[in-house]
Amino acid sequence: MIAPHRHLLQIEGMHPPQIETMLDLAESYVLLNRSGKTQRDLLRGRTLINLFFEDSTRTRTSFELAGKRLGADVINMSVSTSSVNKGETLLDTAATLNAMMCDLLVVRHDQSGAPNLLAQKVDAAVINAGDGTHEHPTQALLDALTIRRRKGKLEGLVVAICGDILHSRVARSNIHLLSAMGSTVRVVAPPTLIPADAARLGVEVFHDMAKGLAGADVVMALRLQRERMNGGMVPSAREYFRFYGLDFEKLSHARPDAMVMHPGPMNRGVEIDSAVADDPVRSVIKEQVEMGVAVRMAVLDILSRGQNRNV
Repeated sequence: MIAPHRHLLQIEGMHPPQIETMLDLAESYVLLNRSGKTQRDLLRGRTLINLFFEDSTRTRTSFELAGKRLGADVINMSVSTSSVNKGETLLDTAATLNAMMCDLLVVRHDQSGAPNLLAQKVDAAVINAGDGTHEHPTQALLDALTIRRRKGKLEGLVVAICGDILHSRVARSNIHLLSAMGSTVRVVAPPTLIPADAARLGVEVFHDMAKGLAGADVVMALRLQRERMNGGMVPSAREYFRFYGLDFEKLSHARPDAMVMHPGPMNRGVEIDSAVADDPVRSVIKEQVEMGVAVRMAVLDILSRGQNRNV
């Protein structure tokens, strides 16, 4: 039985059975999507609003496709951060959304906690599509589904997350999820890109790629988020790639069957070499995109059931 959920704001605090329920349901949507029978009436008559205060192509399109495949009416609202202030303006936005009587609200915002604030003020079920450096829960779920489909499990795996850990909401959500599911999580980055609370997150910290990737089952490269940096955190892109860019030489330290992941968008030649990113055997980056639609269908499904209070 699927437990009803009101919102999906973060992975932190979720229990393994909740995570497994979402992954199992998403697995069924993978099969449904591949069968070509993608249109359903599960969300017919429901309105899904994608409210993005930050630019996004992959995540927004994925939620739009997921909503439409379940029969929802989908509205995309792109809001420039230059025209939106924090606090009262965000609350005014909440009042407007309530007047629209939407059922599901997907929010991406550059400020950590913004989706949580909206969740307190709107009647709709709220899904966090990334807030500041806090979390990106559906990305972690789709990554977990991708790993589980390739490796058959999450428990006992060694996952190395490499790159800009400090600014990455993807890293935080993955750390919480993978740790909860029994994986050993390593973070590999220069000291300037490791968060001060890394030890509290329960990860193993490495500053050397060869040591950090040794024996890893999964290697996840992250984008350098220069837009969130104040300068001086990394050398030139060329130097960064030399020490931390994922190429086949560095990947050779991982297990021979280690899979390569990247949440996108990729900076080729900075955090990952094109030959690795496009490798048909090791790379699952394209599969991650496919899993994203299925996971977001599952999340919309579960949250809609919570609204109905009939689960």
